[in-house]
Amino acid sequence: MRSFHLALAPLMLCALAACQQTKPVDAARLTAADAQPGQWMMDGRNYDAQRFSPLKQIDESNVAQLGLAWYADMDTYRGVEATPLFVDGVIYNTSAFNITTAYDARTGRLLWTYDPQVPRENGRYACCEPVARGLAFWNRHVIIATLDGRIISLDAKTGTPTWTAHTFDNNEWPWTITGAPRVFDGVVVVGNGGADFGVRGFVSGWDADTGAMLWKFFLVPGDPSKGPDGAASDSVMEMAAKTWTGNWWHLGGGGTAWDSIAYDPALGLVFIGTGNGSPDARAYRSPEGDNLFLCSIVAVDVKTGQYRWHYQETPSEDWDYTCTQSIVQAELSIDGRQRKVLLHAPKNGFFYVIDRATGELISANNYVPVNWASSIDIATGKPNVNPEAHYGIDPVLVTPGPGGGHNWFPMAYSPDTQLAYFPAYEHWFVYALDPDFVPKPFRSNGGWGGYTGEALKKRMELQKVADEREKAWLMAWDPVKQQERWRVPLPRHGNGGVLATAGNLVFEGTTKQTFAAFRATDGEVLWEMPVQSAPVAGPISYELDGEQYIAVNAGWGGGAAQIERGAGTAMNRAAARLLVFKLGGAATLPELAPAPPIPNPPPLRASEETVQRGAVVFANTCAQCHGVLAVGGVKDLRQMSPEAHAQFNDIVLKGTRQEKGMASFASLINEEDAEAVHAYVIARANEDWGRMDLAVDEGQATGVQN
Repeated sequence: MRSFHLALAPLMLCALAACQQTKPVDAARLTAADAQPGQWMMDGRNYDAQRFSPLKQIDESNVAQLGLAWYADMDTYRGVEATPLFVDGVIYNTSAFNITTAYDARTGRLLWTYDPQVPRENGRYACCEPVARGLAFWNRHVIIATLDGRIISLDAKTGTPTWTAHTFDNNEWPWTITGAPRVFDGVVVVGNGGADFGVRGFVSGWDADTGAMLWKFFLVPGDPSKGPDGAASDSVMEMAAKTWTGNWWHLGGGGTAWDSIAYDPALGLVFIGTGNGSPDARAYRSPEGDNLFLCSIVAVDVKTGQYRWHYQETPSEDWDYTCTQSIVQAELSIDGRQRKVLLHAPKNGFFYVIDRATGELISANNYVPVNWASSIDIATGKPNVNPEAHYGIDPVLVTPGPGGGHNWFPMAYSPDTQLAYFPAYEHWFVYALDPDFVPKPFRSNGGWGGYTGEALKKRMELQKVADEREKAWLMAWDPVKQQERWRVPLPRHGNGGVLATAGNLVFEGTTKQTFAAFRATDGEVLWEMPVQSAPVAGPISYELDGEQYIAVNAGWGGGAAQIERGAGTAMNRAAARLLVFKLGGAATLPELAPAPPIPNPPPLRASEETVQRGAVVFANTCAQCHGVLAVGGVKDLRQMSPEAHAQFNDIVLKGTRQEKGMASFASLINEEDAEAVHAYVIARANEDWGRMDLAVDEGQATGVQN
């Protein structure tokens, strides 16, 4: 089944029988989602966001009979990270740049497509590609939140916009939205991203019927000289500001809520997972203090946005740790007492169980190897931090690295097994300060260095150790005992979001380019199908005409792909697809074309001084998208074609490939800088696979020293 992807207006092909909702998806229906187990009306299925399906037609005894029912091509090689929605016979899905599509869930027939025309140059500000992680549904409308900051309500029957709201101005700060919007009791709640590029994070609430703004909550304090913001967060910003030092507001401070936001309707609380600091290195952001509310969970009132409580998981955040990962609600028996809790496995490597009414820390234990802290003090809630992990100019090896022990890939929890399931990652990273760092807005601002001279030599040696220790696996975790129950090793980071079902199954896309089913109680692989890409998105399950289906987006990309490609193991893959499975499904995928050969790089003719300069400019300006040491990234520049080499300056300075998300960088670098970056990329390609006998021209240097 093929779909048209780039329509400029909705394709009004919707048959009444396929699109007419039997009743609106209102607050009562969403709150009672468990009464309709065959629906998937919000990203986590219900407000608990457990990503657990009570359906059990597909179970451990028959899952081996699972086959492809239908698929839809998305015509993009960008990452596709969205969890689809299923409402009353229709699947709603969204792709890169927020292109949104509705399909007949029985057959995959295209009903409509809506392209919000996100300016492609905005992809420059999306740290990990212009992805979208999902949609929301309210009454008879699909809600999308676009990369460039719009909330758009679409008529679910036709795909026609009914209202649009603008949540930010990209000219002020380089904000983006990549997370799914949520609708909680008639309030659309959205966060944003952009901390790596220098922004001040906030979350806002909007009337789901009209698009009127209801409240705004800033997640870090602003410029003290400007006074209160006139926002719901004003009551706590004075307290938060006392945990910061220096001139943090020049780059916004960060703290963006770029993914997980959850809701408890009984408490009326919205739980916000917040992100890393800006700049990443605290030495250049706020050398002292906890820096609230970086890497925290913050609870606010759904109707007013007023602060209720917070728990900070990584005080003095220094490692690009985010707490934006799945926030799952559960009821657990702990020490003989029933507790209503939040379950959270953020980047920093510790699994937290938190009282969701008060924010009290109940327990925490590391689920991957951790050396930035030895443990979490339950009495104070504070980590026991290793002082050496707060790095200086001399490179140090820390785990987890910025990829995190668990990143955005959705976690599932099964009330049947009482286990949490998520992809885990043992990731080590070499941190060092750049002594010459000068922060600039609208550019990645890590503040990290160690890319030249003696520091580079140490970095390279430590990187060898990091590479040897790297591991990835699917994890089953007991949140009561705070211990691992089982694991299934997987080849590399980037294994997808997880779905658990009442059939004693766990579904996950893997970096083997397969979609697989595991027995929930012990992790045994019961079924696995090659799908020509690594499905990183969260799967769903739905029921239609008495049949259970499993659906997932298979679109390798995003931050995981950048790290994976950075290991030099980029995968040949098909364009992104929505894949839908059922028992006895007999559809097949077309044959995957072989990968084209990697072109030989041109000879290096620049001086070593130029290459070294290019290394610094690349690290500060390009590495966010194109990989540390120019390895991997959204596009591996070591693999450029001769045509791209010939057009390098025009691409970088004139934005001639803006439609692909590569906007002009002329506001950040000049022609000499661009030439130096080009020389550095050529040097790196020659070092890794080029003909080094061609790398020297008339006695000039061969490139970066090792």
